[in-house]
Formats: sequence, C-alpha cells, structure tokens
Amino acid sequence: MKTHRYILAIGPAFLLAVICLLIPLIVTIVPSFFTPSFSIAAYTDFFADPFFRTIFYRSIRLSVITTLICMVIGLPTSYYISLRREKIRRLLLSLIMFPLLTNAVVRGFAWISILGRNGLINQFFLTLGIVDEPMKLLYTDFAIVIGSVYLFLPVMISTLTSVMEGIGDDVIEAAYGLGCSPTFTFFKVIIPLSFSGLLVASVMVFSGTISAYTTPTLLGGNQNMMLASLLYQQSNTLSNWSTSAVIAFVMILISLGVMKLFNILAAKVDKREASHV
Repeated sequence: MKTHRYILAIGPAFLLAVICLLIPLIVTIVPSFFTPSFSIAAYTDFFADPFFRTIFYRSIRLSVITTLICMVIGLPTSYYISLRREKIRRLLLSLIMFPLLTNAVVRGFAWISILGRNGLINQFFLTLGIVDEPMKLLYTDFAIVIGSVYLFLPVMISTLTSVMEGIGDDVIEAAYGLGCSPTFTFFKVIIPLSFSGLLVASVMVFSGTISAYTTPTLLGGNQNMMLASLLYQQSNTLSNWSTSAVIAFVMILISLGVMKLFNILAAKVDKREASHV
C-alpha cells in the first residue's frame, strides 16, 4: 500500500522530469552520433579543430580559476559571517546575495563601465599617473573571471555559511580551550568540517561558470568565447545543429566529470577522517 502511495507521490514529478529534461536531452544529443549512421566523427572533428579546442581549454581554465578564487574569498568570509549574531548574519547574507537579484545584462554593462578604456579603473590609474594610456581590461580572460567571480561568489558564501553555522560554538570553544589559535582553528577544524559544503559549492560555481552565457559574452567578446557562447553561435547564428549537439554534450560531460571528481575527493576525505577516529 505504501509503495502505491510513493508511486502516486513521485510519479507526476518523475513524468515531468522525463518530459521536460530527459527527452529534450536525448533529442539534443542523438543528432551528434547519427549523421546519418552511428559515428563519433563529430566529436573527433570538434577536438581536432584548433578554434574549438582553444575555446574548450579556455572554458575549463577560467572555470577552475573562478572556482579557486571563490574558494579563497568565500571560506574566510563565510567563517566570519557564521560567527556573527543572527541579525547581523542575515543582514550580511542579504547584502551578499543582492547581486543575484540584479539582471545579468545589467551586471554585465556595469562591469563594462568599470573595465572599459574610459572606465573607472583606467580613469583612476590615469589620474594617479600609474599608466600613460588606458589598459586593455575589457574583452579579456581577466574580465570574464572578474565577472564570473562577482556572479558566483554569493553562491559559494551562502552555501559555506549554512554549513559552518551547523558546526557549533562548542567545537570552536573546545579548539580554543586546547590552545589553538583562531588561524589554526580555521584551517584545522573549520575547513575540514566544512569540506562537504565546500565541494558542493565548488561544483555549483564550476558548473555555473562553464555554462554561463551572458557574462562571458558581454565581458569577453567574440575573441574570448566560452563554450556557452560558442553553443549559441553554432545553434542560433549558424544553425549548425550537429556541432551544437556536440558542444552541449561536452558541457554535460564536463559537469558530470567534475561532480564525479569531487565525489571521489569527498570519499577519500571521509575515509581519512574515519581512520583518525
């Protein structure tokens, strides 16, 4: 009887997922293997093309850099927020999450006004006499990383803060009672206990960065394309559906590979912690 209830409860959601997610995914991927007979030539051609290969490596490299920067900034920031009182903590999280409430196009044009040749940064350095002519900051890999960090850092901080809030003050007080300094406590107690949340947040940041379209397109331009921009170009501009399907499937495989890698890391960390108990 309980089984039938579970089926009735889960059935509509499962059916919706199949119709809205699984079937479109299959329809998207199948053309990349059957053109007209089964072949992986579309994938070998994709990685053999220097233009596509450059975009592929750039997307992975910038996604990794963005994730690492978000880790370095997000960990101490989340720890600081988790130690505040509840009202202050909510206020800080609201301020951090505020950029996500702004339209992506608006955020992109805001960064264009900051990083452009006549932007705030160049005007500041020119006024101080640090540079003689405007620097090329916009339409570079640097601009994509800056915009991506601004976009996904709130995701990293909010995820880590919720994890660190569950650690408990007694654990921190115990570390202090054993003579640990705040820095030692952060690296040897807080980070290991927050590692699972760090992995989840890292997967979200990496997957979001490599699949983002608006920010890389506005800040990177056509000379610094990412996979999502390439996918849009091949599908909407060139109507090259076979190559578009290859790019979409490659992006899915990258995200799945990163998730699998982080799951392996999490399993190794759990085994190591269990061995010390």
